[in-house]
Amino acid sequence: MAALIEAIDVKRKTLFEHEDIPYYCMEADVSSPTARGGQTLVRLKMRNLLTNAVFEKSFKAGEKFKEPDLETVEATYLYGDADGYHFLDQQSFETLTLTEGMVGNALDFLIDGLLIQLNKYNGNPIGLELPIFVDLTVTQTEPGLSGSSQSGSVTKVATLETGLEIRVPLFIKEGEKVKVSTETREFAGRA
Repeated sequence: MAALIEAIDVKRKTLFEHEDIPYYCMEADVSSPTARGGQTLVRLKMRNLLTNAVFEKSFKAGEKFKEPDLETVEATYLYGDADGYHFLDQQSFETLTLTEGMVGNALDFLIDGLLIQLNKYNGNPIGLELPIFVDLTVTQTEPGLSGSSQSGSVTKVATLETGLEIRVPLFIKEGEKVKVSTETREFAGRA
């Protein structure tokens, strides 16, 4: 049986299960009672790992939560179609499918063969984590000015192979690979 976690012990970044749904704790605030006989309450800001919905809820300090059956596996992006987005589990070589809602904004970075971390709950895929940087090819951009001395501070718009548009320095040309931060969605250097 999975270990139980008391509400008072839930801290920031804790994973727990409430009403058969896995949650990630974003903030925890303990409020002690001022009156005698009052109960200590724990207010949690939590994210539902299945829907990504964020909300706050208060619990009594003694309430218990189960540890969720979460697992992270390495997977490679294969392709997307009407059924969803397909990934190859690197351990079991099983094809796992995520819906567009599960993939979310990661679509801007998914290219064939990209290695990602796939999250599973009770053995079923529920979401993914991208690497910090992804190398993408520039498919369209304006020609830069040759001999520009301010090449580091002046930028132009570039469209990448996934359709994502970012700002790049003037010296970047079509066909070049660039390193893009998946967190900030900004140019991070040549690949």
